[in-house]
Amino acid sequence: MDLDRVIRKINSQDIKTVGLQFPEGLKMQAVNVARIIEDECDVNVIISGDPCFGACDVSDYKMKDSVDLIIHFGHTPLPIRYETPTLFIEAFANIDVKKDLKRCLEVLTDYSRIGLVTTTQHLHLLNEMKDFLEDNGKEVVLGSSKSTRKGQVLGCNFSSIKNLDAEVFLFVGSGNFHPLGIHLFTNTPVFALDPYNSEIREMTEYADRILRIRFARIVKAREAKKWGIIVSSKEGQYRMELANEIKRILKDNGMEGFIIMLDNVNPDALLAYLELDAFVVTACPRIAIDDSQMYKKPLITPQELEIVLNKRDWENYQLDEILFHKR
Repeated sequence: MDLDRVIRKINSQDIKTVGLQFPEGLKMQAVNVARIIEDECDVNVIISGDPCFGACDVSDYKMKDSVDLIIHFGHTPLPIRYETPTLFIEAFANIDVKKDLKRCLEVLTDYSRIGLVTTTQHLHLLNEMKDFLEDNGKEVVLGSSKSTRKGQVLGCNFSSIKNLDAEVFLFVGSGNFHPLGIHLFTNTPVFALDPYNSEIREMTEYADRILRIRFARIVKAREAKKWGIIVSSKEGQYRMELANEIKRILKDNGMEGFIIMLDNVNPDALLAYLELDAFVVTACPRIAIDDSQMYKKPLITPQELEIVLNKRDWENYQLDEILFHKR
């Protein structure tokens, strides 16, 4: 993390109080970072203790009356309005990927044109990875969009890889959601390289398993007549217009829809709504997929609701994604 940049920014302006925000994986460094900033700058530091899920989840509304500047670590900015001045500081993983890329060449033998994709933590390695693959006879293509850097995908937006001419995608990063999205949005083979444990996974079998789970949720949701429509109050996840459209569609189909606004969507927050049969979530697209087993009632995405209402074919299944806008 580039703390020198943080210190220069603070000292160049008339700033009295600074807010710090970290994703869960970096929170253990929060106290030390706060100490360094207070030692180097004549400011008071307030650490956000809330969960942080990305640049969609900046504590700008919560901190706007308490701080002059927010330092948000670990993510790149999104094209949305932030209520409080916010400086984004990327956190890059200090990791060697070359040894794992050599192993990737073995599984990529049958492919010549590779779409290379990663997350914020590994963007600084992108050119190194691209050069290595090209030096070993591969053609590498990179995509980008207004929401992402070159070669980057987000957990809620896959616009950088749509229409990218690749025979196969190589995703470098942890977790399954990003490569799952790449596979479903492109209908192309995807290999996921986890540089933290040197694991290489082909995503087709995992995608099939997730689709079976989603199919079961959709079938169960066909029984629902009373729906909760979840809207997030987070700036980067707020889609009230979509929620109102869903409510209208449900009414047109003889069903009831009730809009519920939450900051953090979780199973406990929905337990009180005993009268509702199912929920459709317009907040982070990962909630319905990653946390599916935690919810007792069907929790589905807007695209899955289209399947429930026979407005989309199952064969045209697609993950939800957020197209960013400014309120």
